[in-house]
Amino acid sequence: MALSRLYFITGDEDPVRQIGEACAVGIRLIQLRMKAAPDGEFEAVAREAIKICRQWGSKLIINDRVAVAASVDADGVHVGREDLPVREAKRLLGKDKIVGGTANTIEDIREHCEGGADYIGLGPYGYTTTKKKLSPILGLEGYRQTMAAARKEGISVPLFAIGGIGMADVGPLLRSGVYGIAFSGVLVRAADKASLVRRLESEIQKIN
Repeated sequence: MALSRLYFITGDEDPVRQIGEACAVGIRLIQLRMKAAPDGEFEAVAREAIKICRQWGSKLIINDRVAVAASVDADGVHVGREDLPVREAKRLLGKDKIVGGTANTIEDIREHCEGGADYIGLGPYGYTTTKKKLSPILGLEGYRQTMAAARKEGISVPLFAIGGIGMADVGPLLRSGVYGIAFSGVLVRAADKASLVRRLESEIQKIN
C-alpha cells in the first residue's frame, strides 16, 4: 500500500487540535501518540481524531494500543521496540490494516520485516523530548550506514526517519535513502504550517 512520505506524530498538548491543523495543511499520514493517557481518555480522543482524518482523507495510526485501534477502526497501529511484536499486532488487527514498528538498528529492521511490517520508523536521528526512554541517537552517519545495510539485504519496506529532525536535516536524510520523514515538534511550533509542509514536499520532490 502506498504511504504518504510525510508522517505527523502528535504531541501531548491538545492532540485533536494538532491533528486538525495537520490535516488542513495537507498531511495525510498521522499518528496519535498519548503515552501517559489512560485507555478511556485515549479512546475518546481517538474517536475525535478518526472523524477529522476521515473528513480530510488522512490515515490515522494509533501508537501502541492495538485494542483502541481496533475499537475506533483506525487505519493502523505503530508498536515500539518494547511493545507488542509487529506479527502479533498484524494478527489482532487484520491484514488490511497498517502496522509499523520502531527500529534503532538493522537487526530491529530485519525483525519487523520478518513480522510483516508495512513501514518502519528508524531513529532517533537526534535528541527529542517526545520520548522518555531514548534509544541511541543515530545521527546522519548512522542513517547512512543503516540504510546501506538495508539495501544490501534487499529490504524494501518504507523507512521513515524520526526524532529531533529540523528542516535543514530533511534533504540529507532523504539522500541517505529513507522513504520519508516523521516529525512532531517542527510542525506544532511552526507559525506558518502550510509553508512548512510545502518546503518539506519540495525537499521530497528534489530527491525523486
